[in-house]
Amino acid sequence: MTSRTDTSSSRRPADWLRAVVETPGLTAIRDLDEAQRALWDDSLRAVPLLEGFGDPIVDIGSGGGAPGIPLAFALPGREVVLLESQRRKCRFLEEWAPPNARVVCGRAEEQEIDWAGAAVAKALAPPPVAAEWCLPLVRPGGAVVLFVGETADVDAVARVSARVGGGKPEDRGGLLLIAKLAPTPAGFPRRPGMARKRPL
Repeated sequence: MTSRTDTSSSRRPADWLRAVVETPGLTAIRDLDEAQRALWDDSLRAVPLLEGFGDPIVDIGSGGGAPGIPLAFALPGREVVLLESQRRKCRFLEEWAPPNARVVCGRAEEQEIDWAGAAVAKALAPPPVAAEWCLPLVRPGGAVVLFVGETADVDAVARVSARVGGGKPEDRGGLLLIAKLAPTPAGFPRRPGMARKRPL
């Protein structure tokens, strides 16, 4: 019998990309070239920003694995945590995670605080909400990297960051880098669902 680790170590990035495209409910993308650009190449833009921060790197709301699986392949010496709340998606991630990645099935608001070296999030939620979910998990000295669009409200993200122990967001060309400056204050994270229902 082949162990999960042996199986995952033989997986290639192209195999994962094809599986994401072919598995219903993970992405609307059906073209492999587009998936290469949107899920693989785009995810790797975070690599230079993560090099200055410690482990683990946690991908919050990992879904089908972007950006966490591309980052784990690109940074084989780093520990990557794929955090996902939906059990079906967790099973997919468990099948495709590289050896240096592990899957945690749960919500961001239910995790311990101040433990990750860095957090990343792509297509998770509006940037202020994503910041509120991500920052509590990161320890002081770490950082959050959010993949954002051109219309992202950076001022709103800055207001959230200031409430949750973070610094001023730095726009790095479609990526927001938010330093974690202080321990997560009392009252955070708020209970599941509150960040969406009542944004800060």
